[in-house]
Amino acid sequence: MTTNRNKGLIIYFIVIVVLFLVLYITSRLEQPDAANYGFTAFKSDIEAGNVTKLAISPNEEVPTGLIELSVKDGRSFTFYCSDVREIEALARNNGIPYYMDTIDKPSIFLTTILPYLVIAVMFVLMLFILSRPAGGSNSRLMDFGKSRAQMIKDISDRFNFNSVAGLIEEKEELAEVVDFLKEPRKYALLGARIPKGILLEGPPGTGKTLLAKAVAGEAKVPFFSISGSDFVEMFVGVGASRVRDLFTRAKQNSPCIIFIDEIDAVARRRGTGMGGGHDEREQTLNQMLVEMDGFESNKGIIVLAATNRVDILDPAILRPGRFDRKIIVSRPDVRGREDILRVHVKNKPLGDDVNLPEVARTTAGFTGADLENLMNEAAISAATHNRAFITDEDIKKSLIRVGIGSEKKSRIISPHDKKITAYHEAGHAILFHLLPDEGPVYTVSVIPTGQGAAGYTMPLPDKDNMHYTKGKLRQDIIVNLGGRAAESIIFDDITTGASQDIKNATALARDMVTRFGFSDSLGLVCYANDDDEVFIGRDLAHTKRYSEDTAGRIDTEVRSIIDECYSEAKRIINENIDVLHKCAALLIDKERITGSEFEALFNTPEVEPEA
Repeated sequence: MTTNRNKGLIIYFIVIVVLFLVLYITSRLEQPDAANYGFTAFKSDIEAGNVTKLAISPNEEVPTGLIELSVKDGRSFTFYCSDVREIEALARNNGIPYYMDTIDKPSIFLTTILPYLVIAVMFVLMLFILSRPAGGSNSRLMDFGKSRAQMIKDISDRFNFNSVAGLIEEKEELAEVVDFLKEPRKYALLGARIPKGILLEGPPGTGKTLLAKAVAGEAKVPFFSISGSDFVEMFVGVGASRVRDLFTRAKQNSPCIIFIDEIDAVARRRGTGMGGGHDEREQTLNQMLVEMDGFESNKGIIVLAATNRVDILDPAILRPGRFDRKIIVSRPDVRGREDILRVHVKNKPLGDDVNLPEVARTTAGFTGADLENLMNEAAISAATHNRAFITDEDIKKSLIRVGIGSEKKSRIISPHDKKITAYHEAGHAILFHLLPDEGPVYTVSVIPTGQGAAGYTMPLPDKDNMHYTKGKLRQDIIVNLGGRAAESIIFDDITTGASQDIKNATALARDMVTRFGFSDSLGLVCYANDDDEVFIGRDLAHTKRYSEDTAGRIDTEVRSIIDECYSEAKRIINENIDVLHKCAALLIDKERITGSEFEALFNTPEVEPEA
């Protein structure tokens, strides 16, 4: 594709250069350069006797003509004259020999035909270049309104349900679709109608696209794959034309599956843009609504779509008859993560110290894409150190790189800054360890990371939480404020290092008050604004849903929660001040400690703090 593009640019350049040359030559033929020499200069030279040779070439129609002359210093001049008889009289009166000739007529081919011929050739050449394939069979100029969907007839050798791990219920729901595509008569006899469309909804990286490929592989039917952004163009009507062409091709290959990835790019709620009903995106969506459930039936065509922004989709496309089923593809639990890890390590040799169940337990919240990236980073780490297998240390380093960022060990940190960071992270670690609903400490470090943090404290979640209690959220806020509390206790001063912690704590406290109804004084009322409204253009003049007095009470309640949690964080750290000093001293010495090393500090003798 890049080679064709470069060739096209070279041809364009050559055509433009040739065109300019032709125009320049024809202009020179039409109007010779007089070299700033005219009748006045000629008259002066001829009266002074400087003219040695003179040729007069009059035109046939009028007494104009072309004058060519040479002077004594060897220079030659050419200019047009309005009356050759006056030139002839001057030459005769001053005794200058001259001869008469007829002016050459400009070639009609060069002055008239050739410029138009060059333009025509250039236009034909441009059409030829644009009509050549530049990335696929559907990207010709005349096929601009045709669908760009790629049809794959058989992908069962690459993708099937065995390729998808950790999504047991999701695969069971899609298995019905596969069975219908294989045996449609069984359902038709009972009057059953298979879902026309299935919407896969979930966070990025959870395996929505992989599920669609697995369905096509299991059913062994043609599979049309396209992205939602491939429909939308700057030209009105192109998107709708591509939708029509896609469904026409699907009907010709029925039964089949159409998979539209990131459908929110084309199926956003109508009436929210700035273009009104004539917006290209809305025209495309209208055509898609008609094709999915209009006057004509699409028997044997199942539309699969994936999105992580179902909240901005148009209600018309979500109704039964278009997308009959909505399958939530959520983040995997601990068992699902273990299954996914086993899929991603099939071609990766593991050391004896690698414990996949423990890795699955320490990666709570990771999606399938995150786990694949984790094991890939571990393989890269092992190859970098010239090892033939992946060790547990490689996985731990990759976990830090993926979750926190690469460590910047070469960065020079002053002893004072290092001490502040050590006490800051020790404050977080103590609260992680002592609060009952928080995870145990996995590792504590004072090595700067690629995300700009001076250090980090990574917990080790021991379970997947489906619901968060009020007490759990309060403990999260206390942990976030632990670094600032430790700084205040030890240095009797505070730094900017807790800015992100304060931001996270404030967001949690505000959600407790406005979203979750955890405030006794404000009651069970949702005061949260819909943050997506302005983004999708539904309400550009967005206003608050509550009065200014209520806004003040919300701010007061948030401040009260933060203050209570901060006081609780200082109280717990003061009660464990000896552990704080021991942890900070160990961090200054080793820069990074493990969870077991940290827990051992609670059973070691007290040490004096550094001066």
